[in-house]
Amino acid sequence: MNYQELVLKQRTFYQTEATKSYAFRKDALIKLKEAIKLHETDILNALQMDLGKSHFEGYLTEVGVTLLELNAAIKHLKSWMKVRRVATPLTLFKAKSYLYQEPYGTVLIMSPWNYPFQLTIGPLIGAIAAGNTAVLKSSPDSVHTSKLMKTIIEDLFPEEFVKIYTGGLDESKAVLSQRYDYIFFTGSTEVGKIVMSEASKHLTPVTLELGGKSPAIIDDTMDLSMVAKRIVYGKFVNAGQTCIAPDYVLIQKGLEETFIVHANAWIRTFYGTDPMKSLDYPKIISKKHHARLVSLLQSGKPVVGGSFTDTKIEPTLLTQIDLDSPILKEEIFGPILPILTYENEDQMIHALKIKEKPLALYLFTKNKKFEQKVLAQVSFGGATLNDTIMHFANSNMPFGGVGHSGMGGYHGKFSFMTFSHAKGVVDRSRIVDLFFRYPPYPKKRIHLIKKIVK
Repeated sequence: MNYQELVLKQRTFYQTEATKSYAFRKDALIKLKEAIKLHETDILNALQMDLGKSHFEGYLTEVGVTLLELNAAIKHLKSWMKVRRVATPLTLFKAKSYLYQEPYGTVLIMSPWNYPFQLTIGPLIGAIAAGNTAVLKSSPDSVHTSKLMKTIIEDLFPEEFVKIYTGGLDESKAVLSQRYDYIFFTGSTEVGKIVMSEASKHLTPVTLELGGKSPAIIDDTMDLSMVAKRIVYGKFVNAGQTCIAPDYVLIQKGLEETFIVHANAWIRTFYGTDPMKSLDYPKIISKKHHARLVSLLQSGKPVVGGSFTDTKIEPTLLTQIDLDSPILKEEIFGPILPILTYENEDQMIHALKIKEKPLALYLFTKNKKFEQKVLAQVSFGGATLNDTIMHFANSNMPFGGVGHSGMGGYHGKFSFMTFSHAKGVVDRSRIVDLFFRYPPYPKKRIHLIKKIVK
């Protein structure tokens, strides 16, 4: 079966209305949860083979997060699906108004390699909960996880409901070229532009979960040991291959040396005297990405780390950065952390305002005035104050970017909302008419309308 036939088969199945019932959706979500728990060890092993993740990190950042999303969807699905009554303006007297959450139909979910399980299955949960059929395209770079997900999905669901493809660039292009009712993409900004261009051919709505250069800002009001601990964790989990990892540090001038000392101490505490030998420190996904990151090491002076093997790059702090270097222009997406300083808060904020909008922002301060100034003036997808990456874990908030870091959001109920259309309905079954809306229109009637809408 070719890609076009598969999408047509999914559309035909969707049109049977089977995926729209509460029982069907809940049953599919429960089956998915049971399959994940059944294959838990297999998933953790696959993540370890692809990215060198320890079982703990794999469970914490991939399996556990996904199960929490599933639990929330199963628990709240009925309430999410309910028709919602909304207020009706006086001008529509007499009427009632409602919102129906309608599935889009057949959706495409394209996922990346850095969190290959979570960022494939997480959006799928939202697509199923909303009542869609789904085509998945996982990354070929995370070969073991993609292969395992293919086995799980094919054992679990018929292809007219959910189908997963795992091939390379040619298959990605072929899958993307089909017409869908919604596209959800997680990956780089450059590929996101290609996805959006293809979607525009059919006016297909999209969610783009991208990345960007997420700053970690530090002032002189904080305990620098605690700050360093939390930045080191957020930066070097998954060896920095995280879209919301702190991309660079902006620290008040004069504090950088102390911060570096503390950061180095926490790196050794987390990963030992030789992080390259640590079973808790992941590897770089591929030779291509490894080579790119090694070239970025030349952008400044390594004051911590800087060494590498064939598969790993040591947690590295850079100073004396060449301002024209690619490391200050492109998302690093690896275990290299540039340290920059600022003297003037307003100048620093202005510099952030004129940059492309990042996916995340991290601000370490006890100064509420400074905090409010940054939050009010700097645009970003989401933020954690006085810590890193934790906002991702709160499914009561939408997670997503803005501008070059993406559009749209998901997690929890917001995943359900993303994969469904809020269909507004006004019910005027009661035969009560406002006479003045009908012609002919005498000149004095406009004064009556103005009294109502003033």
